[in-house]
Formats: sequence, structure tokens, C-alpha cells
Amino acid sequence: MSERVRPVIDRSAVDEARYEKHGGFPKVSPARVGANFGPFVAAMRTLQDLAVSVDADDEVYAEALARAQQLIELLEPYRAPEQQGPAGRAVELPGRGSLLLLPWRVAEAGPNGIQMSGEFRRFHLGGNGAAHGGVLPLLFDDLLGMIVHYAGRPISRTAYLHVNYRQITPLETPLTVRGRVDRIEGRKTFITAELVDEQDIVLADCEGLMVQLLPWQP
Repeated sequence: MSERVRPVIDRSAVDEARYEKHGGFPKVSPARVGANFGPFVAAMRTLQDLAVSVDADDEVYAEALARAQQLIELLEPYRAPEQQGPAGRAVELPGRGSLLLLPWRVAEAGPNGIQMSGEFRRFHLGGNGAAHGGVLPLLFDDLLGMIVHYAGRPISRTAYLHVNYRQITPLETPLTVRGRVDRIEGRKTFITAELVDEQDIVLADCEGLMVQLLPWQP
């Protein structure tokens, strides 16, 4: 297997000093994780795929349930509050180590926009081989937040996200999502983005509005 190409990151527009306070939003610090956390998350993603795709005898489900309960018992004592656990803060991992986020990798990021690559897995199936329409806004919304950051804009919340579904989005197919700041109006950052296949055919596109948090807003 070839070594993964390192992403091209331009942080020139990011002023870390302004991120000491994001309205009422706490500053998120990257997590330092051991060698086993990434493979653990990857294994859990595979379990998600299997949970929605296996067709087994009830005895197999019973054994799987027993093992799942053992895993729950193992992990439950370590349940931690937000900003303490590594999930969502492991910035070097696909989807920042969060099972909620899509495990896509950043290829390029900077003030001119962001490009990520990845695939929709079996877990994301909507029907008839296509990704569920609800996971596309999740992908776009995560992208919008990163675009705001690398554009040097203050921390913002999504105020508006409109997705146009242009083609069927396939599973287990290499795809690219890319977006950029369209314009800025005071506290408002307007963003456009598109999801394309390897032939650069647009599968979906979106228009989003991110609004800077006021000091009292969470």
C-alpha cells in the first residue's frame, strides 16, 4: 500500500490569539492519543458497517450482543464529558476520531478553501446502492466549519445550509468535496461547496451561511 500523501495546509489566515474565546464557545484543544485509538475507531466503523449489513442466525446475534455488552462494561467506567475524551479532537485521524463525522481526509486547506477526499461506507446506505441523503448535509456542514476556520473568520454557527442533490451519490467510491468562502457581510460568512466524483461530475452542491457568535452565545 502506498504511503498517504500529506495534506497541503496553509494556516496563514488563522490568528490563534482570537481563538482564546469564541463567544460562549469553549476553545477546543487537539487531543494527544496513543497508537491504539485510531485502530479502535476504525474497528468501530467496521462494526457499524456490519451492524447494518449482516444477515445472520439469531444465535449469532445473541453472541454478538453478549460481546457488545462486555465492551460496554469495559468502556463505561471511562465515560468522559465533552472536551475531555479524544473523539472529535484527534485532528490527525479521519473524521477527527469521531464516529459521528464522516472519515474523510483533508487534502488541501487554506484561506482559499478546503478539499477533502473519502468514500461513503455501507453504514451510510440510503437505498439501492446510494448514500442516504441525510449524510450529505453532515459532510457539508463539517466542511463549512473548517472553511470558516482556515479563512481566518471568528468561530461561527451554521445558520443556513441548502443542499442540491444533482446525481445519485454512490457508496464505496472515491469522491471529493470542496468548498470556499463566497462572500463576507459583517458577522456573516457565505460559503459554497460541491461534492464530485473522479470524473469531476457534481453529485451535490450546497450554499451555507455561517454566523459569528456573539460574546454571550454558546
